[in-house]
Amino acid sequence: MPGRWRCCTGGAGERGGGDGAAMEERRRRALRRSRVLLVERLRPEPLWEPLRERGVFTEAMLEELRSLRTRREQVRQLVIDLESRGQQAFPVFLSILRDTGQGELADALSEACGSLPSQPINLRPVQLEPSGEKRGKSESTVERLSIPVQDKNEQFRAPPAPAKGSAVDKSDQNLVYQLKADPCGHCLIINNITFSPDSGLSTRTGSDVDCERLEKRFKSLCFRVQTLRNLKAQEINAKLRSLAQQDHSALDCCLVVILSHGCQTRKIKDLKWIAIHPEDETCRSSVESDATPFQAPSGNLDEPDAVASLPTPGDILVSYSTFPGFVSWRDKSSGSWYVETLDSMLGQHAHSEDLLTVLVRVANAVSAKGKFKQIPGCFNFLRKKFFFMCK
Repeated sequence: MPGRWRCCTGGAGERGGGDGAAMEERRRRALRRSRVLLVERLRPEPLWEPLRERGVFTEAMLEELRSLRTRREQVRQLVIDLESRGQQAFPVFLSILRDTGQGELADALSEACGSLPSQPINLRPVQLEPSGEKRGKSESTVERLSIPVQDKNEQFRAPPAPAKGSAVDKSDQNLVYQLKADPCGHCLIINNITFSPDSGLSTRTGSDVDCERLEKRFKSLCFRVQTLRNLKAQEINAKLRSLAQQDHSALDCCLVVILSHGCQTRKIKDLKWIAIHPEDETCRSSVESDATPFQAPSGNLDEPDAVASLPTPGDILVSYSTFPGFVSWRDKSSGSWYVETLDSMLGQHAHSEDLLTVLVRVANAVSAKGKFKQIPGCFNFLRKKFFFMCK
């Protein structure tokens, strides 16, 4: 079958702001790597007043943070917003953590950062000879001038230009999902290779090649990857419910990959329910949704042509290796056409192109393979462009 994968994204934390010099990238990364720990352990209440007094946040900003329903939501948004509060926000935050008895979290952030806060720039003198009459003097009596010069590795570096091929400002929160957690989310891969004898289904030789490719690729894209093999339908159902019940509040998205035979065998249930039935509130709480049910207007106006509702929740994309009812090709030594091409296109373009653009490339490449034909497809309820995080 078709290997299928699903990407669910959350829009929580898509806010902007901040003045002054930008926070160093190593400190941003430290905050992202430590977000899960901070959401678990940080006590935000003692931080509000010091953060205001020391100029990290305004009173209005703190009011907005305090208005969030739960402690976990407050901490998650606080950590996200810190990235936009300037160069001094990180050391000030560490200082406040220590002052409020949360020094172990400050130590963890310092360790994640890889070093102590930046030291003063290392200046070294460069000797210059003055021109004019003193040139003729001996080396021992030449007057010299000392001018401080920065080491090469400390000199100003211009910010990197946008990646080639990307016509979108990835920081545009109205157009692009903002992925800031590290890891950015869970990735569950279910790799079904062998099946019960009475199913009549053949062994999916080559699927391990697909699985290894996907594990490596999604780890490089900052996902926390878990792989399971040869699950029965009931076990798949239970695992997906377990995944939904986990706390996703410190993460930005979730990815599920199912490598198995297709639904047309009548032995395997159609798996669209994975995407459209996230019944657990814990999972749902991490997904932003501003959709409201459609209501038909009164009077002699246009009437709706469809059921008066919207899919719940949004922010979901499901990709199939082939159109339902058609064949999906898999090579016993190199794996499936779809996964091989998807892995290649992500490697080439994930740093600069959004997910849907990459999937169009995959569909075009797969459809041109060999004398046998196959074309991948998807159903898409994303509201914004989705760019992967690349290490």
